[in-house]
Order: sequence, then structure tokens, then C-alpha cells
Amino acid sequence: MDVTLGTVLGFVAAGLAVIPAGFGSAAGVGLVGRAGAGLITEDPDKFGPVIVLQALPGTQGIYGFLTALMIMVRMGVLGGNVASLTTYQGFLFVLAAMPVALVGPVSAIYQGQVAAAGVGVVAKRPEEMGKAVIMAAMVETYAVLSLLASLLLVFSIQV
Repeated sequence: MDVTLGTVLGFVAAGLAVIPAGFGSAAGVGLVGRAGAGLITEDPDKFGPVIVLQALPGTQGIYGFLTALMIMVRMGVLGGNVASLTTYQGFLFVLAAMPVALVGPVSAIYQGQVAAAGVGVVAKRPEEMGKAVIMAAMVETYAVLSLLASLLLVFSIQV
């Protein structure tokens, strides 16, 4: 394998896809976890609904990971035969990672805030848990769109 600037940029693109989304998911999951811990202290039986709400902002980290994985697949990293990308190709991979790198962390943090508010709903009206999940899931829409945009861009790059 010849290490080219394009190949280095491809690895940077994989990192850009996974790192910010992971940070955002960690922040969102942590936010809901703090809210949920208070509720569980008062009512341990509400652990199930709380863990569902806490898991929701973690998906953006998964989307970043999937995008990074697809970049690495396209580069041949997982097959052991890493492509010598041109600078142009490497730059295209960086651009392809941008939707999930920029939307993912923001979406995860906002989804964490909505899910944390949902913990308050579960605390006072547990029968409304479904509504709390739906409100948090609405924020997910934009993370899914950014994942799809990134993947479509990744697979449009000729390697």
C-alpha cells in the first residue's frame, strides 16, 4: 500500500464520521441518565421506561460508526488491501462524512434533552411513555437523514 494524502484523508473521514457523533451520543445518553437516576431513586419500577428513553440518543453514535465502517469498506481497509486514494478521492470521503459528522452530534444532544424531559413525563404520568418516546424519536429523523446522505455520498465515490 502506498500511503497517499488521499488515503490519509480517507482515514480522517472515517474519524470525522465516528468521533463527533460518538461525543454527541455520549452527551445525550448521559443527560438522560442523570434525569433517569433521580426518578429511579424515587421509583425503581420505572427503570424500564427510563432505559428506553436513555438508549435513544445513542443511535447517532451508531450512525457515525456505520458511516466510518462504510468508508473503510470502500477504502479496502477491512479486506486488508487499502486503496491508494487520490487527494481528490480522499477529499470526497471527507465531504461525504460531513452530514453525519455535523448533524449527528447536534441531534444526539437535542434528542437527549427531549428524552430527559420524557423522563419527567414518565415520572408523573407513566401511561404517557409512548408519547415521550415519539417526541424524542422525532429528533432522530434528522440523524437518519444525515446518515442516508453520508452513505449515499460514500457509495457515489469511485475508488
